[in-house]
This record gives sequence, structure tokens and C-alpha cells, in this order.
Amino acid sequence: MIVPRYRIAASAIAGAGKGLFLDQDVVAGQIVTAPDAIDRTYSYAELSGSPALAEQLYASARWFEDRYTVSPDWPDECFINHSFTPTGLWHLGFVFALRDLPAGTEITVDYRHLLPPGEEEVFVDTATGRKIVGLPWLESLTLSTHALANLLNGIRIAS
Repeated sequence: MIVPRYRIAASAIAGAGKGLFLDQDVVAGQIVTAPDAIDRTYSYAELSGSPALAEQLYASARWFEDRYTVSPDWPDECFINHSFTPTGLWHLGFVFALRDLPAGTEITVDYRHLLPPGEEEVFVDTATGRKIVGLPWLESLTLSTHALANLLNGIRIAS
């Protein structure tokens, strides 16, 4: 589920195709996307061991530990592109705004959190030319948890 108003349009990232753009301002720490309609997760062994599922690996994303979802119907969340300097933080299936984002901003996340550990994406990061390689689960969880804690600690809570 995408929380703010948005649109799908041509990405500003070379070779990325379409991207997901905000149609409203979003403040730092706000949830941009949240899990919904997740009826099944699969282990990587299940995905790679089944011919039918293996054909859909391109449409899989890691949610936690060794559990992946498959979305071959390409919901709009699938138009969130990769960046090593993302506008959104992927954490356990949620995407949080990493800073105040004005309307018109393209939402990006670091795909290393979504890939199986050690799996290399078929394309490179266009801004840096670096390979995009899936992080081990504990490293992904540690990095995203610290990033979320730092993000939320920087937000003043009204009392």
C-alpha cells in the first residue's frame, strides 16, 4: 500500500524505465509504503527450487530473514527504483521517507536490502557504476534498524 498520493512516470534514473513519484510533500520519517495483501512468503530454497517460482525470481523481494514475496503482477510499489543515496529507507517491508520530500520526488530505496544475500542485481547503480549485491540478513537488519532509529531520533515529537 502506498500511503501518500503518487503517480507513476518516467524515472529520472537512466535505464530505470518508470518510477514512483510523490504528488504531495512527505515529512522525514513518514511511512511511504506499507505491506498489504501479502498472502504468502517463500524461502529462497522454495523460490529457486521450483521451476514455476524460479521464473518469477525477478519479481521477488526479501521481507525478512530468508522470506521473500513474489509480485509478478507488478503492483505500483514495484516502480520504486534503486539508489545508493535513496530517498526512502526499506525496513521490514516498510519504506520510510529519509528526509523531508517535496512533491515531485522520486522514491528510491537501496535494493541490497531486498536481494538474497550475495545475489548480484542484473544492472549496476547508474550514478556510481557499483554492483548491487544483496546484504546478509543480519547486516541488512542492523543497517536499516540503525538508520530508522537515527531518523526517528532526529524528529521532534510534539507533546
